[in-house]
Amino acid sequence: MKFSHAWPEARELGRLVWDYLVFRTPLAPADVIVAMGCHDPRVAVQAARLWHEGRAPLVVVSGGRGKVTTDWDETEARVFARVVREHGVPEHALLLEETATNTGENITATRRLLAGVPVSRGILVAKPYMTRRSLATAMRRWPEVEWLTSAPEVGYDAYLDGEEGRRFLELMVGDLQRMVVYAERGFQVPMPVPDAAWAAHEELARLGYGRYLIS
Repeated sequence: MKFSHAWPEARELGRLVWDYLVFRTPLAPADVIVAMGCHDPRVAVQAARLWHEGRAPLVVVSGGRGKVTTDWDETEARVFARVVREHGVPEHALLLEETATNTGENITATRRLLAGVPVSRGILVAKPYMTRRSLATAMRRWPEVEWLTSAPEVGYDAYLDGEEGRRFLELMVGDLQRMVVYAERGFQVPMPVPDAAWAAHEELARLGYGRYLIS
């Protein structure tokens, strides 16, 4: 990984964005665990762990191909399904949703998949920095359900050092922008963004980490 002269500054700015985007809730018994498809299979491992803990009787793995996984040979759901099976989740407790290409579609497509299944509480399992936006989206797209959030127990530094650091920061910058823009467009419920997190997002974009910003 090649870092620019601004990397130390970008690293600390990213931590401010991470601290806002990560939103884990206390867990309680639920009707379904929804693994939000992405490029990180640790999300599927966490979903399997929650199933073994008895948090819910059913796991839905949701995801077609998104902006990072567009070149995958398989859908995110198929990759996640293989992981949860390898971690002991049986077929009768597993459903695949293979059409979603973004967070909103993860929720709406899962809702269609579970039509007729009583769901009063669900657990969203996502990358840590996608937990807040997943929750805000689900609260708008499926408001009748009480939503809880969970994520792999991976910290900021481990994420930054464990995958392409630039892409990780670019993804977070794009996700924080969506917290505001998508709320304005009615795609998710509004969640106030602290001034420090928003300023960090703007500075990261200025430093060149804005690849996933939307216009």
